[in-house]
Amino acid sequence: MQSTVNYLWHTDDLLGQGATASVYKARNKKSGELVAVKVFNAASYLRPREVQVREFEVLRKLNHQNIVKLFAVEETGSSRQKVLVMEYCSSGSLLSVLESPENAFGLPEEEFLVVLRCVVAGMNHLRENGVVHRDIKPGNIMRLLGEQGQSIYKLTDFGAARQLDDEEKFVSVYGTEEYLHPDMYERAVLRKPQQKAFGVTVDLWSIGVTLYHAATGSLPFVPFGGPRRNKEIMYRITSEKPAGAIAGSQRRENGPLEWSYTFPITCRLSMGLQSQLVPILANILEVEQAKCWGFDQFFAETSDILQRVVIHVFSLPQAVLHHVYIHTHNTISIFLEAVYKQTNVAPQHQEYLLEGHLCVLEPKLSAQQIAHTTASSPLTLFSVASETPKGLTFRDPALDLPKFVPKVDVQADYSTAKSVLGAGHQALRLARTLLAGQELMLRGLYWFVELLQATCRRTLEVTRMALLFLSSSLGAESNVAGMPETQELKKTTELRSKLRTLAGVLSRCSCNITETQMRLSNLSAELAGSRDQVHEDRSVQQIQCCVDKMQLIYKQFKKSRMRPGAGLSSAPIRPHGILFCQLVDQETWFLSVSTRPWLQRGADSQAGQGEF
Repeated sequence: MQSTVNYLWHTDDLLGQGATASVYKARNKKSGELVAVKVFNAASYLRPREVQVREFEVLRKLNHQNIVKLFAVEETGSSRQKVLVMEYCSSGSLLSVLESPENAFGLPEEEFLVVLRCVVAGMNHLRENGVVHRDIKPGNIMRLLGEQGQSIYKLTDFGAARQLDDEEKFVSVYGTEEYLHPDMYERAVLRKPQQKAFGVTVDLWSIGVTLYHAATGSLPFVPFGGPRRNKEIMYRITSEKPAGAIAGSQRRENGPLEWSYTFPITCRLSMGLQSQLVPILANILEVEQAKCWGFDQFFAETSDILQRVVIHVFSLPQAVLHHVYIHTHNTISIFLEAVYKQTNVAPQHQEYLLEGHLCVLEPKLSAQQIAHTTASSPLTLFSVASETPKGLTFRDPALDLPKFVPKVDVQADYSTAKSVLGAGHQALRLARTLLAGQELMLRGLYWFVELLQATCRRTLEVTRMALLFLSSSLGAESNVAGMPETQELKKTTELRSKLRTLAGVLSRCSCNITETQMRLSNLSAELAGSRDQVHEDRSVQQIQCCVDKMQLIYKQFKKSRMRPGAGLSSAPIRPHGILFCQLVDQETWFLSVSTRPWLQRGADSQAGQGEF
């Protein structure tokens, strides 16, 4: 146990550890309130005095809901080590959220927007107070739950922070390798002598890497073998990145560098949000500091995203649900153009249904006139032009399954289980998306058929009224029979002949409409039956059951990994199977079980049985 005058903690309650300090979960001695205490070690006191007190001074002047609060600065009783008493965030960090297998391919859209909003607000407060953080990364963004269960993210760890105006420069190097600006990486990691000075925009590079990581679950710049193993290539990727690219990788040893200008297909963000986000990342992940956006433009562009509202549009030609981000002050014309960019359906060809009713959108009206939508109750878009439909594109989760290591290794088994579980969660999300899309497609088609039936009924009614009128007109023909033939009578006779022909055409049309009505009625009944089958589909529940079993396997390996000396010499019992899901087509799921009789080393293995 360790303590200060007012706080108490145990060294087992470690929350995090760095080069100069450790962070523990502690309690107030009087109230029992949970706090986080940052205890500085001996190495921290080797730094210059002004560096030692910099973090205290920075935190004292900051006061914002998206920055971890400083409550007090105290000292331990015996060693008199400095202790920062700070707000405790019970839900870990953004890094721990991203480390969860459920988020192996990035955060869901709603959670990502919360992260974006909180990071932007926190950084805006830093800039208003002339502070540069210099170590922005997911591990330094803490998470806690609000009173209504919503996530709140807060910037923390201001050990590298310092006062710096927009035009000022600094030469000292801080930060974490994967999130460092290339100029800082060159000097700090590669140890190359250079005289470059750095400005506040280095924080923007770190924010860009962090946002990409949150959106995709992966780092944007990855050399073969990983960033920590191949530092020279890591520097090449970041420093040679072409304008507009937001990611770069090297897929094989000594292979070429490959650039990406979009998010990967596995990203969970909608195309509507991705299209807004990519230009921002492209301009803050800019190597040349002179070409990089400043904070003013970054705040303006991100605020523009956060102030938009989402209109959910389900495209029947694509069977895809779209998120269309627009401002409430925009016109419907701008909304129609945004839909065109995502669906390739021209504005003049767009027709909409909302809950089965035709929805007429006047281009000149305000977008506020558009009814409220949700993912389960979107606007249903159909096109009056004949186009080649393009369906949902996705990556088969089975392609992301790792290779199984033949030897027993707790760390390798843990990593494998984690990757397989991540692919399992992705398969589950894909199944839900496909099933929800199928439901929306069948519902939209049912409404469209109902609309056609209503049109047929109205057309048939008008046709029958026209036939009745023609019949009454033609019934007067007998009144003119036997009268002397005149020029006018001849014209009347010709007109009556044309009317009889028209009546025949209308009669045939009436029969055709009646026949079409019967076909549409049968199609409507068939679509209703298909919707019932979708509701009875249990594939999602089956995959969920599979993922739950995989979760138990993962937890077992995670627990085993934490045991002292875990490894080949003290291998635990390996689970009897690793289950995973593979999408064969859009309707069939193949469940595969890899079964191997992994046994714990013991008498049987010594007797020559149960070999690994």
